Amino acid sequence: MIIVCQKPLEKLKINGIALFPFIFIRQPEDKENKVLINHEKIHLRQQVEMLVIFFYIFYVVEYYYRLFTLKNRYLAYKGISFEKEAYAKERDLNYLKKRKFWSFSKYL
Repeated sequence: MIIVCQKPLEKLKINGIALFPFIFIRQPEDKENKVLINHEKIHLRQQVEMLVIFFYIFYVVEYYYRLFTLKNRYLAYKGISFEKEAYAKERDLNYLKKRKFWSFSKYL
């Protein structure tokens, strides 16, 4: 389910976020942004594979590890394996149909 949630996402300076089982987007027109929605759907699949809670734990741990090593918030975020997979495959709108289990692990 896609939910428009302008104010909180604007404060976070993000266009979308997947929090199982929802996709929150900043602008109503982003419902038509197939690349953004696909990116967030990839995250939903990752969350299911890791039984949701372990996804969030791993995401935060990996972010702080990368922040510690890279000393840059943006690079730490972009270095997270979940994000690497989602950014690499977001334009492939058929990716989730052929994606293998735990494919994010290739990006560790």
